Amino acid sequence: MALHARDRVLELTAALSAVSLAAVFAAVLGAVPPAVLPDAPAAFVGAIPHVNAVLSTAALVTIALGVRFIRRGDVDRHRAMMLATVGLFVAFLVLYLYRIALEGPATFTGPDAIYQYLYLPTLAVHILLAIVCIPLLYYVLLLAITRPVSAIYDSAHARVGRVAATLWFVSFALGDVVYLLLYVLF
Repeated sequence: MALHARDRVLELTAALSAVSLAAVFAAVLGAVPPAVLPDAPAAFVGAIPHVNAVLSTAALVTIALGVRFIRRGDVDRHRAMMLATVGLFVAFLVLYLYRIALEGPATFTGPDAIYQYLYLPTLAVHILLAIVCIPLLYYVLLLAITRPVSAIYDSAHARVGRVAATLWFVSFALGDVVYLLLYVLF
C-alpha cells in the first residue's frame, strides 16, 4: 500500500515543523559554528536587516493581496500571492539565520524604558507568533499542494489558513516594528 503525502499532512507538518524549528533554535542559540557557514563581505552581512525589512514589508503586501483575492474567488491569484509570501519568508529566514549565526542577536541601544515596555514585548510577541505560524503554514501549504482545488474546499485549509494568515501578517508587522526600533529610531 503506497503512502501519499495527501494522506499524511499532519505527520509531514509535524516533521517539517520540528526540523525547521530545530534549525532556527540551533542558529539562535549559537549551536551553528560560524566556521561552517560561507564567508560573506561585511557590507552584505550588515545589509541583511535592511533587506529583511523590505522582505517583511513585501510579505505584508502579498498576504493582504492573497486574502483579498481568495475573498473574490480568484484562487489562482490567491495561490500566487501566498506562494510569493512563502518565498519571501524563506528568503527572510535564510538571511536572518545566516546573520544571527555569524553575529548573534542585535543589541537594542535605545532608552531602558523603551527597551522594557516596548521593544521586549514587541519582540516577544513577534517571536511567539513566528513559532506558532510554522506548523500552521506547513499545514495549509501541504493541504493546498496535495489536493486539487476542488478538494481544498472540503479540507481545513480555509479555516486554518485564515488563522495562519492573520498571525503571519501580525508577526511580519511586528518584525518591521522591531526593525524600526533597532535600526531607524535608535
